[in-house]
Amino acid sequence: MNNKQLTWDDSPSLKSYTLANFRDLPQIQNFSEQQQFEMEVVGNVLPFKANNYVVEQLIDWNNIPKDPMFILTFPQKNMLKPGHFEKMSNALKNNLDKKEITDIANEIRLELNPHPAGQMELNVPTLKDGTKLYGMQHKYKETCLFFPSQSQTCHAYCSFCFRWPQFVGMDEMKFAMQEGEQLVQYLVEHPEISDVLFTGGDPMIMKARIFSKYVDTLIDAKLPNLKTIRIGTKSLSYWPYKFLTDSDSQEMLDVFRKITDNDLHLAFMAHFNHLTELSTDSVKRAIKEVRATGAQIRTQSPILAHINDDSEMWAKMWSKQVQLGCIPYYMFVVRDTGAQHYFGIPLVRAYEIFRKAYSSVSGLARTVRGPSMSATPGKVHVIGTANLSDQKVIVLRFLQGRNPDWVQRPFFAKYDENAIWLDDLKPALTEKFFFEDEMNILKKTIPNDDYPES
Repeated sequence: MNNKQLTWDDSPSLKSYTLANFRDLPQIQNFSEQQQFEMEVVGNVLPFKANNYVVEQLIDWNNIPKDPMFILTFPQKNMLKPGHFEKMSNALKNNLDKKEITDIANEIRLELNPHPAGQMELNVPTLKDGTKLYGMQHKYKETCLFFPSQSQTCHAYCSFCFRWPQFVGMDEMKFAMQEGEQLVQYLVEHPEISDVLFTGGDPMIMKARIFSKYVDTLIDAKLPNLKTIRIGTKSLSYWPYKFLTDSDSQEMLDVFRKITDNDLHLAFMAHFNHLTELSTDSVKRAIKEVRATGAQIRTQSPILAHINDDSEMWAKMWSKQVQLGCIPYYMFVVRDTGAQHYFGIPLVRAYEIFRKAYSSVSGLARTVRGPSMSATPGKVHVIGTANLSDQKVIVLRFLQGRNPDWVQRPFFAKYDENAIWLDDLKPALTEKFFFEDEMNILKKTIPNDDYPES
């Protein structure tokens, strides 16, 4: 691995690599022209952005094309289904103009379930005056998601990302909200909400002075129901200098301290997809800096074919996270969007990987839950398999549900060694899953035209 370690006197500047300049990388110039073209084809449909930290410190260029961090950040041909790949390939070979290429890309994107789990139809909240808040989502009673308009990008993009429509120029598919006042108004109207999750994109792409304005708005409102601010971020993995040497690094850490000093819990929801991301001196120091503000770092990742479908790696990653003072939180299942066909693995295999990893770590790492699907009805936990009434079944339960009464109720699906998502499963022992009727009623209450204006 090209692990160039920096001294703390260095202040590296972020340099991004996209379709416009990825061929400038010496490592990419070692690829054949066909390989470079294949990356361009995929990168015209799914978002692609890497950076100098990822390229220089995380990717093992001696292990291409199998290196997990390379697959996590650079387009691979099979991330598009053959028909989609051919359609975009032909467009580029025929030198179509930019608009025609974009139109073809959008046609393909709309076939990739760009907003899974009812995000656009079922999760968009409404103020009492009828104003729809398309920069927010409210799926579970206690938690609302807030998408600041300034956070609709990341330091680098994960090739599996389920929020990829935020980054590909499909403005009608974006969640974004510029002002914090409507967020506060919604929290006033919904005293059941205790947690606000800043998400995106990546909120840590924002300058500290911008993020501070949102935080100040929440703190100044003195909301009795607000207990926790969460930040969903990949910054520790992709750009730890955000908390070390960036021009506003100390200012951002001061914002974190402001949150905790005001008796709010700050949950830093860190995305770590592979043990490699925890290996550099930079990330270890950044973790210390964030924790010193009073924030607690919780870690999460989907289980991904080609990247981390390995129980030994998960066990090592969870143990390392505990050693560094982080709290393992979730193993997710790849959502039914984008390149799910490439990254998804069968649920029963995901469970076995989880079980083996879980059984080989200490109790302090067993805070983690999974495998969990963030599906339309809620977060569905794959508990395992069993034999009931002479029938082999998959045992599931809700960790979160659109109806809180669903939580922790076990239910059963017919054993299916190929199923990779909730919708692939069939009920066992009953004609339908217990939540189906209520979900169907909910879906019927949503108007067909209930989508944000472009």
